[in-house]
Amino acid sequence: MGVAADIIIIVIAALIGALIAQKIKQPLILGYILAGIVVGPNTGGVTIGDIHEIELLAEIGVALLLFALGLEFSLKELKPVRNIALFGTPVQILLTIVFGFFIGRYLGLSTTHAIWLGALISLSSTMVTLKTLMSRGLVGTLSSRVMIGMLIVQDLAVIPMMIILPQLSNPESGLPLLGIAIIKSAVFLGLMFYLGRKILPWLLVHVANWNSRELFILSITAIGLGVGYATYLFGLSFAFGAFVAGMVLSDSDYGHQALSEIVPLRDIFGLLFFTSVGMLLDPAYLFENWAKIVSLVIVISVFKGTIFSVLAILFRYINIVPIAVGFGLFQVGEFTFVLARLGLETKGIDQNLYSLVLAVSVLTMMLTPLASAMTAPLYKLKKRLFQYEPLQTDNIPDTGLKDHVLIVGGGRVGQHIAQILSQLNLPFVIIEFNHKQMLECKAAKYPVIYGDMTQETVIEVSQLHTARLLIITTPSVVIAQSIVEQALRIRAELHIIVRATGIDHARSLYEKGVYVAVLPEMEAGLEIARQSLLHLGFPVSVIQQYTDMVRQKTYTPIYQSSDDYQLLTKLDNIKNILEISWVTLMPGSNLISKSIKEAAVRTRTGASVVGILQGKLFHSNPNIDYAFQEGDLVAVVGNQEERNEFKKIAGV
Repeated sequence: MGVAADIIIIVIAALIGALIAQKIKQPLILGYILAGIVVGPNTGGVTIGDIHEIELLAEIGVALLLFALGLEFSLKELKPVRNIALFGTPVQILLTIVFGFFIGRYLGLSTTHAIWLGALISLSSTMVTLKTLMSRGLVGTLSSRVMIGMLIVQDLAVIPMMIILPQLSNPESGLPLLGIAIIKSAVFLGLMFYLGRKILPWLLVHVANWNSRELFILSITAIGLGVGYATYLFGLSFAFGAFVAGMVLSDSDYGHQALSEIVPLRDIFGLLFFTSVGMLLDPAYLFENWAKIVSLVIVISVFKGTIFSVLAILFRYINIVPIAVGFGLFQVGEFTFVLARLGLETKGIDQNLYSLVLAVSVLTMMLTPLASAMTAPLYKLKKRLFQYEPLQTDNIPDTGLKDHVLIVGGGRVGQHIAQILSQLNLPFVIIEFNHKQMLECKAAKYPVIYGDMTQETVIEVSQLHTARLLIITTPSVVIAQSIVEQALRIRAELHIIVRATGIDHARSLYEKGVYVAVLPEMEAGLEIARQSLLHLGFPVSVIQQYTDMVRQKTYTPIYQSSDDYQLLTKLDNIKNILEISWVTLMPGSNLISKSIKEAAVRTRTGASVVGILQGKLFHSNPNIDYAFQEGDLVAVVGNQEERNEFKKIAGV
């Protein structure tokens, strides 16, 4: 079966590796890389027949990942990190090349080989970093955008490296080629951002009008890979072209839909990339040279991580960003494989240096998810040991915060709550740790604090001790419980409303002392059911009784074995005594054209009219002179007997 059999073997091996990684709570990419090592040509057993073909397919995975990245990030979003990307990244590359040169000379390499070593280790892995950020849900944070901006510039730097490095023995001939590459890049970018922004969105509009999902998926795949291939024919990077195509489409009306459709295809081809990385690692070579390889992994990782962190600090990024960038970009990247293969073909490096660099690259890639997971714990340790840094705040009132509502989480739910509070002129502040969502709150002119509500610094700035209410919208169980514990430790009487993920979570929150725990999935399901029943013509009173019954059955277990359960039962009995009924005045009703006063509703029935829905207009507590009309939906309050009497005189 040829390459088809190889793909089947890879997919099955990757599935097994992913299941193992998931079982031990590790990122799936580690499972993919280990699967590649197992089915690679250096371990025996079931092996891949043609690694070169798999590597070619893996290049599609890199291109699709960058295409999806371009769809998710626009140029506007990268503006805040343009300085460190455009000026900091070249500094990092040059310093790493110099560092690698001295390491090479120390290892006894020639001058040319030492320069090659420095260049090869200067690049970080776009693929591994992005996959790690996605798996941890960190795409969109400020630190992720700093990393992505720097990775983009690194990927662009591959082009001049591919021109200059093979010409080290004859530098004069490399300069004209570099100039040509710069001109080509400028022409390509100009065409894409001028013509591409007009042609590609126009094409998607016409495809979408045919309402064919299959054709839409095919179109966006063809755009991403087609533009990438055109870029390759133009003499530039295939993956770079795909990234630019994604950025061009990101600002169109169909950018989000294109991203959602391309993600499954991206993940499948990305799987091929990570397994191909594992195939490159020779366990025998690793065993024979383990001391040298491990030493290089440690030295390179520490140096690169430090350089990235220092650059982040120099460009005035604070809080968690320097730590996250250092632990996210320390590895040696996938474009190292491309450069190393070029060096081998042009005799710029020998087989030993090729194997050494590949081993270091694969090992650092495998360490990336584990190292990245250490960012948050190290940041918390730093906050405890050192004086805290100033927090970023926006739109905070000059008078400060007092008697305000604290909203932890500036996502869709938090922003919706903020919108309502703004309309009611109630003071509030949003606490948000995701930089992208923080910027959204800032753009909406909401008062916002950029930080983690579990940290004492943020708690102090948010003025928790003077807040009227704390609302926690985060879906994370661990984070919500941590915030609740700290808040109640500071103010035991503070009312807290929390978003709960289930009955058990809600019960544990109530035990900790929260005021209300809301189950959003249940409430959403109830609203969908209510709208459906209204559409099917069920009476409003029946629908209300149904929703009350569901809420009682759902929330009652939360209060079991609690003193509050008795209160809940009493309140439910009161509801049955005094309840609202909705009555529609049908043609021929005795009340039509009569005012509330003339009908003597209260005198004759004992019930009170508290609202009337007339078409789309709702009259709350209508005046006694209001005249009933055909089709009015009348809300009356009273006990069961009183409401039944009203229905009689209404002719229902």
